[in-house]
Amino acid sequence: SQSYDASLDGASKKLSSAKNGDQVKAVVEMLVKSTREMRETNKALEDRLSLSKTEISNLQHSLEAIRAESLTDPLTGLGNRKYFDRSIEMAVRTALANGEPLSLMMFDIDHFKSFNDSYGHLTGDQVLRLVAMSLKQTIKGQDITARYGGEEFAVVLPNTALRQALTVADHIRRAVMAKELKKKSTGEILGRVTISVGVSILKPDDDTDSLIERADACLYAAKRNGRNRVICEV
Repeated sequence: SQSYDASLDGASKKLSSAKNGDQVKAVVEMLVKSTREMRETNKALEDRLSLSKTEISNLQHSLEAIRAESLTDPLTGLGNRKYFDRSIEMAVRTALANGEPLSLMMFDIDHFKSFNDSYGHLTGDQVLRLVAMSLKQTIKGQDITARYGGEEFAVVLPNTALRQALTVADHIRRAVMAKELKKKSTGEILGRVTISVGVSILKPDDDTDSLIERADACLYAAKRNGRNRVICEV
């Protein structure tokens, strides 16, 4: 651009001092040549910019894929603990700021260790995927599902009161129990999987840790009281 600008300035001066047609013609030919070079340079630049745009787009897609992968539990396809921690913090802040209800459900697979001990870790993985599939089929929209750790799962229900959360929790419990577990290698029926569930509701002076602690306490109360049940805070 600077070179072309200099050519224009030079041509302007030469035209001002031109004495005859040959000198004018020489100036015009020089301008035509400079313009052609400028056009070719612009075309090359456009091509490079187009290529750069494609590369940037590909990098953005790659970064999004890496980010999604870093927040996903590979076995179940649900959000992982990092995703849960980040999501519940945002959900709690939003609920408190807007004065909206928010419920938290913590799930634990009953007798999970015995599945692993009796049938092996592959069957244990199958149990985890079965529960995850039930969650995916039941939980929709803005609700947040995650594998909290081991055989424990968590669901955050924004804008959901305790009574509604209990209904959802029992629906999930029934959905899990309705599925028969089969051993893939032999087709042997291994029985049914059950879950215990604890439910807590966000309070005005709450923080994330206390909400989780109360849901966890309810979960272990459900396990102490016979498993395969939903217990909420009073």
